[in-house]
Amino acid sequence: MENNTATKSNENNSTKDQNQKKNRIQVSNTKRPLFFYLNLAKRYLKQHDEVELSALGMAIPTVVIIAEILKRNGLATNQKVMISTVGSNAESNGRFVRKARVSMSLHTRQ
Repeated sequence: MENNTATKSNENNSTKDQNQKKNRIQVSNTKRPLFFYLNLAKRYLKQHDEVELSALGMAIPTVVIIAEILKRNGLATNQKVMISTVGSNAESNGRFVRKARVSMSLHTRQ
């Protein structure tokens, strides 16, 4: 009986992880323009009623701008904001570099 419960729990967690991946946008300030991410966020809000925006380093202001536009237009409200730092090796010289990271969850306004 306990094994079935654990299996169902794992299935629920994997379903939750898949849903989070479907409505998560990793914003870059060099790959696409701001309005691409804004329109994508609007579409995700319509489809999933929530969207998670995340960015590293210099792309963080883009995430903040997108969130503020969505809030100002009455399309979304802030649910959660997480700020952290992540470390990685720089591609150019292999040095360990720390970068700021922000992740914002937005929900459709009810």
